[in-house]
Amino acid sequence: TTALTSAPADTDEFLVSDAGTLKRIDYSLIKGGGITVAAQWRINNSPSGMNNNDIVGETDHGNWEQNDTQYSNIGSAMSVSSGIFTFPSTGIYLVSFKVSLYDATEQSYFGCNIDYTTDNSNYNSLAEAYTSLKLINSTTTYASTFAHAILDVTDTSNIKVRFRVRAQNNGFEINGDSDINKTVATFIRLGDT
Repeated sequence: TTALTSAPADTDEFLVSDAGTLKRIDYSLIKGGGITVAAQWRINNSPSGMNNNDIVGETDHGNWEQNDTQYSNIGSAMSVSSGIFTFPSTGIYLVSFKVSLYDATEQSYFGCNIDYTTDNSNYNSLAEAYTSLKLINSTTTYASTFAHAILDVTDTSNIKVRFRVRAQNNGFEINGDSDINKTVATFIRLGDT
């Protein structure tokens, strides 16, 4: 007879009719999943001297920061160390990576990869994307490319991701910013594993 003023607890019970027989069921078994993790990170500086296959955020290859412009993550945040991202919980995740690059040298290919590991050691490519760079007026020119993938994270200790840049010629730069998403990674938990 008393109205609830917030969501039921997982152990709260409902009565349902199963072909005329009343049965009780915990709220945890019928509540909607919804998005429980959404996180976004960006490179907040513009590291120069990047080379083909460098890991973004490793050593002097850019600084990852959590997006703090008109944004707040849903659920627990991702964590990152030396360019390697750890998931806060198991689940099926959409992982997206957009990289902005620039150079004063023409590049037949400019690209990015999303790499993953299942043993916290050996990495394989999960997704890759490419563009090219044709100099305009013989000066520094910008390009961007975007890759995304869905990853089943069954073990947060061993399944991790990192982001890698690709280029024909070494010595290019990543475009980063502390206020605008220029080089950015997004993680959204879509559901249970």
